[in-house]
Amino acid sequence: MKKMVNLMKNILLWTVCLIMITPVLCLFSGAFMDQLELTELLGPVLNHTEGLAAWHFLPQFPTLQNLVELLLDSLEFYQTFWNSLKITLFTLVGQLIFAMPAAWGLAVYEFPGRKQLYFLYVILMMLPFQVTMLSEYLALDRLQLLDSHWAIIMPGVFSTFSVFLMYRFFWGVPKEVIEAARIDGAGEFIIFFHIGIPLGKAGIISAMVLQFLESFHQMERPLVFLKNKELWPLSMYLPEIDISQAGFAFCASLFALLPAVLVFLFGQEYLEQGIACTVQKE
Repeated sequence: MKKMVNLMKNILLWTVCLIMITPVLCLFSGAFMDQLELTELLGPVLNHTEGLAAWHFLPQFPTLQNLVELLLDSLEFYQTFWNSLKITLFTLVGQLIFAMPAAWGLAVYEFPGRKQLYFLYVILMMLPFQVTMLSEYLALDRLQLLDSHWAIIMPGVFSTFSVFLMYRFFWGVPKEVIEAARIDGAGEFIIFFHIGIPLGKAGIISAMVLQFLESFHQMERPLVFLKNKELWPLSMYLPEIDISQAGFAFCASLFALLPAVLVFLFGQEYLEQGIACTVQKE
């Protein structure tokens, strides 16, 4: 009976996994189909003709035309890819400079209003972009940062989620170790760099991975704050691809997915630790 239950669980899990990765498999196979085959399969969707759309995961006539066109003939793809990478890297660097010390301060030091400040961070973390959009727009307008990459970078730098996640790890640093370091004459900066960062490395990396995934594929802020198409990130370039270039769109989307997949695979272990840490009671 127990073996049967385990077998049913495995079948259920594999079925769910297969359903979850089906869009990625469609994306991969579509990247190597020519336009004629895609039109034949997706004609009711692409051309609004009568009938039902179909799909097969193995291209009948595989082609590298879409890949060649993307890598050799599409300057817009490289420009928007670089814009996304630039925005993401500057955001991550800013998070390390501001969010990491803020999380350490909340976790280690006792000061009046500490719990209230942490509670405020949690509230701000839960607010969707639609709620803060107007205030962000007015602030960026006063700073004359609209229609520039800084309009996307600055809100990301001061994202409260990274502080929340790092705080959970820094809070787990044994207080006895910190006190022992102070007794030995170590300054606060020495304690932070030689004790806090090494022991909180898992939280820092997991926060950076999640911030990368969010920043690289963000859509709403660029849509609101950027008007110049030369500044658009990759997430805004993909919807602009003409529907008659479905194969090219599949290929571009596949390459847009690769950085996120690589970063996720690199930080998967730390993400699991971050999820486990955030559910622990303080």
